[in-house]
Amino acid sequence: MSISSVLPGSSSDLIIRKLQIISDLTQADIAILESIAVQERDYRTGEDIVREGDRPSHSFAVLDGLVASAKITGEGKRQITSIFVPGDIPDLHGIHLSVMDCTFAPLTPARVGFMRHHALRAICAKHPSIANLFWRSTLIDAAIYREWVTNVGRRDAYVRMAHLLCELIVRLHAVGQIQDHVAEFPVSQAVLGDAVGLSTVHVNRVLQELRRDGLISTSGSRLKALDWKGLVRAGDFYTTYLHQKNVMSL
Repeated sequence: MSISSVLPGSSSDLIIRKLQIISDLTQADIAILESIAVQERDYRTGEDIVREGDRPSHSFAVLDGLVASAKITGEGKRQITSIFVPGDIPDLHGIHLSVMDCTFAPLTPARVGFMRHHALRAICAKHPSIANLFWRSTLIDAAIYREWVTNVGRRDAYVRMAHLLCELIVRLHAVGQIQDHVAEFPVSQAVLGDAVGLSTVHVNRVLQELRRDGLISTSGSRLKALDWKGLVRAGDFYTTYLHQKNVMSL
């Protein structure tokens, strides 16, 4: 793991772009966000960023790669509760909760930027617009959690997987991580299974069905939506819960 301290503003462009997707930012807001000091760190796949039970003094933003939040059962089984893309700040709630109640770990090699809680609290106290912005971001994370609960609890395996792929495609597209309907998505079928509550064998079978129906193609770590409208229908997918100002056409 490499660590580097960076000047305020040098890690903010992606975070600002992401926040602009969910809210209107003034130039004053942007200047405040650019002033936040960030410490960047690189993580290997599976190397925990924050563990359940930790008492962190920082929140972090995803700068590169994919990061998951997860809960581990007493039997050691993992349930991924959300996947975060570049620009996301997965643990803003840690500003106000003293103990972390889930674990965050990269699904791919990742770079994250840590921001001190005391600095974030001071900014929120002084600038209500930033406090409101962070609150909105956290509420949207909660909306995504609710959708994931519905996905795992009430959709069959085929719809469940299609829905997950639709969500990730929209979120990655919004932050410029997808070109021509193609996403770099180098995660294992075991990870997909932990996200949608299926065995690896069942994940493989569902992906084969989606390919056979002409909805997606996969090649190594590359995922392509061949029939976006068909994939949306198959996944019972509506973008309302993402609360993006303008969902980009795909």
